[in-house]
Amino acid sequence: MTNEVKKGEDFDSSNLVIFLYKWRKPMLIVMLVAAFSSWFFSCPWFITPKFKSTVVMFPATSSSISKSLLTEQAMKEQDITAFGEDDQAEQLLQILNSNKIRDKVISKFNLMNHYGIDSTSSYKYSTLYKKYENNISFRRTEFMAVQISVYDEDPQLAADIANTIASLLDTTKNEMMRQRSVKGFQVVEAEFNNMKAEKDQIVDSLVALGNLGVNDVEYQSQVLNQQYAIALMNGNRTAQAALQKRLDILGKYGGIYMALKNALEFKTEQLILLETKYKQAKVDAEENLPQKFIVSDAFKAEKKSYPIRWLIVLVSTVSALFMTVIVIMVYEKITAYNAHKKFHLGQS
Repeated sequence: MTNEVKKGEDFDSSNLVIFLYKWRKPMLIVMLVAAFSSWFFSCPWFITPKFKSTVVMFPATSSSISKSLLTEQAMKEQDITAFGEDDQAEQLLQILNSNKIRDKVISKFNLMNHYGIDSTSSYKYSTLYKKYENNISFRRTEFMAVQISVYDEDPQLAADIANTIASLLDTTKNEMMRQRSVKGFQVVEAEFNNMKAEKDQIVDSLVALGNLGVNDVEYQSQVLNQQYAIALMNGNRTAQAALQKRLDILGKYGGIYMALKNALEFKTEQLILLETKYKQAKVDAEENLPQKFIVSDAFKAEKKSYPIRWLIVLVSTVSALFMTVIVIMVYEKITAYNAHKKFHLGQS
């Protein structure tokens, strides 16, 4: 019964107040020491302050320029002024995290030297990439935008790196898209040139037939037969011979002429369609569009973002107080246990 009462008293709030009052001085000293130590060791002498710069942007729709601008019935997804959706945002994040952009940024700003990495070290690139990942990050915001965040000791450099990465995003994605566009254009161009050459060859053949007097088989056949009948009725043998010669030529090349004429009409229709694809493929291969909409560019920060000294002091002080309370509680329990043990030994 006595033990149950004591256990109930142990958890009584008044005992907690008594406990805190009893040990107020040690706890206060620990809190002050922790607060001063965390404040002192978080000063620039020990932790180099860093400045943060950010770029916020929305992805653009991923569609070809020709489909967006040169087709009469462009769908909503092909509108170059439309913002992209989840898929486009994920694509941007993957490209931003690519080694193509990382290596260009490292080279342009000489980050190995800036981060103070020994270029003779066996693990220099591992260290460099780790530093890069710690100072440069990309994330998707709650509004489906993409944010580039850069921390650096130099506020202007942080802004320059962030803006450069945003610019490299366009270059990198356009280069990736151009690889397919150029290949597609080469295929269409070769087919277009072949079909154009075939059409020109047909035209040359028709010109050659025209020089032989074959221009319009149906009309010429009708007229020549009428003239031949008149010459026959009049008994004009000279006219008959001349007309017969022309009819023989028409009979010999008339079928070829009709075949070439039909082929020319077909080739012309196909060439018109292919020429449209050729122009579209050429635009896709030669022109570029921005792949993002910039909401806010990075600028030189006026205040440091790291470390947050008040947060370090607060967390350190609270943690020290918590540990002190635990240590004191353990100390009291051990003291009480030893006293209880001595009491029973004395009675025995």
